[in-house]
Amino acid sequence: MTLLFKIGFLDISIVNIIDIALVAALLYQVYKLLKGSVAIKIFLGFLSIYLIYLLVRALRMELLSAILGQFMGVGVIAAIIIFAPEIRKFLLLIGRSSLLSDDNVWRDMLFFWRKKDNAIFNISPIIDASKTLAGSNTGALMVISKGTELKFYAESGDILDAELSKRLLISIFNKYSPLHDGAVIIHNGKIKAARCILPVTEREVPAQFGLRHRAAIGMSESTDALILIVSEETGQLSMSKNGKILHNMSFQEIRETINDYLNSIDLDARFEDLEEYEMKKRRKLAMTSKSAS
Repeated sequence: MTLLFKIGFLDISIVNIIDIALVAALLYQVYKLLKGSVAIKIFLGFLSIYLIYLLVRALRMELLSAILGQFMGVGVIAAIIIFAPEIRKFLLLIGRSSLLSDDNVWRDMLFFWRKKDNAIFNISPIIDASKTLAGSNTGALMVISKGTELKFYAESGDILDAELSKRLLISIFNKYSPLHDGAVIIHNGKIKAARCILPVTEREVPAQFGLRHRAAIGMSESTDALILIVSEETGQLSMSKNGKILHNMSFQEIRETINDYLNSIDLDARFEDLEEYEMKKRRKLAMTSKSAS
């Protein structure tokens, strides 16, 4: 172990520096994951109790140490139960950044002689249906999945397994249709299911976003899918991915974003964090009020 320098009685080596850097990066990712949700307050509560536990142990307060020690032992199990959704998101985050994150990697390694499945399909029905739905202020929620069929979420609705078409999408989201209330899941050029229930985000979202936007953001936090939202109030189109959002998009932007997603092009830089979106909105309102006055 190579010694770099000393701080008092502490020997600092290269391994120690790497260890501290990795822990800092891990804590930063945990903070990003929990930021804006109720879970951050619970996490800070656990952290406070743990720091108090370390303090009373250092002060040799035996009775309080024993009580807090029992609590910390049970607290680990309680934390796993309480933070189950966040742990799932964290593991999903690791899976996305992994070299083996492509669903076809193992298949290609084991069955290299087979032709690789092509996830790219004709997205014109999605764009054409969005134009009609936006023009009539008909709300819609479309989940476009490149990797998996999202069976868990598909089974929460009605399985269709139908060829993707403009007329079918318009029919599904017609307000008199029994399938309109919920989301459509699209995979490999097929509408896998309709009337699907999506997880709603627990984070704070701008007041102008309704339940569809909250469900889209929640779904993008839980999966690697790209979600398209058509607002029922304004007819504006938005997209969500990885817990971020793009609002008031043009049809050309929608087409380019879906194509890039299907071609595995990184889209994270295009989407805005909810906090960033809110700050931009406030800045724009402030500039508008200044110009008006």
